[in-house]
Amino acid sequence: MQLVETWLADPERAFELFVKFPAEETGFENPAAGMDHEQFAAYVQGLRNESRGVGLPDGWVPATKYILVNDEGEYVGIFNLRHRLTEFLSNGPGHIGYGIAREYRDRGYATAGLKLTLAKAYELGIEEAYLSVHKTNPASLAVQRHCGARIDHEDEREYYTRIDTSKGTMRDE
Repeated sequence: MQLVETWLADPERAFELFVKFPAEETGFENPAAGMDHEQFAAYVQGLRNESRGVGLPDGWVPATKYILVNDEGEYVGIFNLRHRLTEFLSNGPGHIGYGIAREYRDRGYATAGLKLTLAKAYELGIEEAYLSVHKTNPASLAVQRHCGARIDHEDEREYYTRIDTSKGTMRDE
């Protein structure tokens, strides 16, 4: 299992993965929904720039969007890691967002991908990762808890969780 930066992935396979996701699904946002190949290629170039902090819109922070590749080489999910937080992100979406393609759900990929993403966060110096999860998505909350999350607070729509990235289990499994 590995995470691959989107711009280093096979362009056609990356496109096929991204088009499987709607624009929004229980909090996971996919700006590439509905794009054609040409638009997607430009989007991927923008992701590379975003990871480097180049040309970011006001209020945005550098972020890296990864593709989770399983041991068979299949592209199974998308993981987004924001390198730091603004006040809005601290009280909302947090550092990490993720989605697993429908046909790969319930196989442990979200947990494996989140652990890999938490290791990347630790490498960036993020000691505590902030995440959020819709209350209508208990499977995602279970994934986060399996990775050591605690619920920090909640509102009527979401739980806001925190995960200590310094725990060795995040990197050793």
